[in-house]
Amino acid sequence: MTKQPINLRNAVLSMLLETAKGEKSHIVLKHYLDQHGDLEKQERAFITRLFDGTIERQIELDYIINQISKTKTKKMKPVILQILRMSVYQLKYMDSVPEFAVCNEAVKLAGKRGFGTLKGFINGVLRNVAKQMDTLELPKEELERLSVQYSVPKWMLELWKQDFGMEQVREILAHLYEERQTTLRIQLSARSGDKETFIEAVKDSLKVEGSTVTDTILPNVIRISDYDSLGRLSAFRNGWVVVQDLSSVLASVVAAPKKGAQVIDVCAAPGGKSLCVADLLENTGNVDARDLTEKKVQLINENIQRTGMKNVTAKVADATKLDEASIEAADVVIADLPCSGLGVIANKSDIKYNVSLEQIEELSKLQREILKVVSKYVKPGGTLVYSTCTVNKKENEENALWIEQELGFTPKGFPEEFPKELLTDSNMNQLQIFPGELGMDGFFISLFQK
Repeated sequence: MTKQPINLRNAVLSMLLETAKGEKSHIVLKHYLDQHGDLEKQERAFITRLFDGTIERQIELDYIINQISKTKTKKMKPVILQILRMSVYQLKYMDSVPEFAVCNEAVKLAGKRGFGTLKGFINGVLRNVAKQMDTLELPKEELERLSVQYSVPKWMLELWKQDFGMEQVREILAHLYEERQTTLRIQLSARSGDKETFIEAVKDSLKVEGSTVTDTILPNVIRISDYDSLGRLSAFRNGWVVVQDLSSVLASVVAAPKKGAQVIDVCAAPGGKSLCVADLLENTGNVDARDLTEKKVQLINENIQRTGMKNVTAKVADATKLDEASIEAADVVIADLPCSGLGVIANKSDIKYNVSLEQIEELSKLQREILKVVSKYVKPGGTLVYSTCTVNKKENEENALWIEQELGFTPKGFPEEFPKELLTDSNMNQLQIFPGELGMDGFFISLFQK
């Protein structure tokens, strides 16, 4: 049976419209690629690049459109706006796509979607963008200019400037659009021989199947690129590797559980840290991985089944509700809590458009509400890990201080196995990792003892 051709731009348009209605972009993309597993590698790459790029550069794209079009983006119909955004992205960032092809395909898309009367408008805007784009002036004020250049809301830049200073703001932005690789943690419990031999065998397997493999500061954490899809890699199918950013792995390493330990991970989905801690336990003890919904727990269970881990169990539990049976039952509690996600905007670009200062305030309160409850699960002498994947002091440093002052926990120095190159003080108990630092997502990690 002959494969039916897919209009790739029409597919991207549909996905952009889904995201505009509130669906998370990484889920929309994964769902589409999973549904169309027969796509060629080049087609998958085109869809991914155009979809992700249009979202991550949205503020800049709208700025360009508004400089050219008499009708401003806020007054445009959603279909027309997304057609223009994805087309301007191609004109500015996809050199391999000719200008005439971008304009023609955009006009065809408008007709296909029932907006034939606006073909001339779309054609006119795009041809003028192509002519004038390189001469358009950016805002004079620095934060406004950076907001347009990097498509980061100005309020976010102001927050980072207030919390960390202007130099750090520029440093974060400089890393924002670096080429991203997929980070994998090698499951050492899957080995039959010594660790080093197994790690090399996993790397060789990935290389044989065409992946480029890069080492990180941890021997069992690698980055890969030049692969088609994870599901086609033997190492993934065999459960030898788990997709997990290095910063997230470090939030597990800091727990340093002793063999036989009882661990509760209170907001565990999709299960990366739970599996990492279970791996550190070397098939002893138990990790009780919990999350709020059946859907999230299903994600954890899928990873447990794929990796074959025997010392992890997953269940539905609301972290804000006290579980009497868990009081002082855990040697380690991992509280990687719901947060604003500002540390992962390089990978999940729509986050930066869907969060606000008011939400950060609400999330900080929710984090404290959860911490009041789950801190009770730590045994006397036990360990509490508080972490987030965000970058702001309200959710991070201020909550770490609150844990010490209000919950009676003592700061605990990071363990010996924690990478020394990240530490400024051997006894430090908290660390803010900024996006792009050693190729990592932004992450906050703090450690306490009861």
